[in-house]
Amino acid sequence: MKKIALLLILAIAFVGCNDDDDSPSNVVMSIVLSQNWDGTNVTAADFGTTEFTNQNGDVLTISKLRYLISKVTLYNSFGDAIELPGYNLVDLSDDNTLSFTKNAVFPPGTYTRITFVYGFNEEDNIDDAYTDLNVAEWAWPDMLGGGYHFMQQEGFYKDTNGAPQPFAYHNGTARVSPGVFEQNFISVDLDGLSINSNSTIDIKMNIAEWYKNPNTWDLNVLNGGLMMNYDAQKKMNQNGQNVFSVDVVTN
Repeated sequence: MKKIALLLILAIAFVGCNDDDDSPSNVVMSIVLSQNWDGTNVTAADFGTTEFTNQNGDVLTISKLRYLISKVTLYNSFGDAIELPGYNLVDLSDDNTLSFTKNAVFPPGTYTRITFVYGFNEEDNIDDAYTDLNVAEWAWPDMLGGGYHFMQQEGFYKDTNGAPQPFAYHNGTARVSPGVFEQNFISVDLDGLSINSNSTIDIKMNIAEWYKNPNTWDLNVLNGGLMMNYDAQKKMNQNGQNVFSVDVVTN
């Protein structure tokens, strides 16, 4: 099963200082993807137990979180772009999806920018194109535009009477009307970085942002049937613009 997940090891070439040897050497850089709720780390250990309060005041627990990123690309200070092949389906309940080793040769220099696509863009979002995603039951229904999910987030919230109720926050292509669809992926562009040899890049998803900015999400109103709800899908896209950030740590 193809994965790029929580530990992506890159072999980055750089020019050594030895005047007698101009050949590149390999060093280790890590790209990690972490999840948090307004700064508090979230892992599978929190599923079903840890309560979070969203911007609307809804108290919720999470029981599933899976999402996909693709087209991870690094840009150096000279403007060169290096795209990592493939995609990554992150599943917090499966440790095997949280690490992946891939060898790649990068030109020397400092990398100042990273971009990626949350979900698949229109070119890559093709029905039945990826065997591992089909096995993972990641497909998005044809009647809603086909291709694949971008995210599945599920759990329970407390209704106005304090009783637990299920919610399913699923994101993908937006259905305008029968046979008419809008692409709903998000192009993430994070710059102002200083990434070089032996750096760790932490791409951080703030789950709380899915519920608050710019749209305050009321789980008493929007808790299910969201896949076919055009307005809900567009609100997810708008809130998703603020979900990702990045930290760079030099090892």
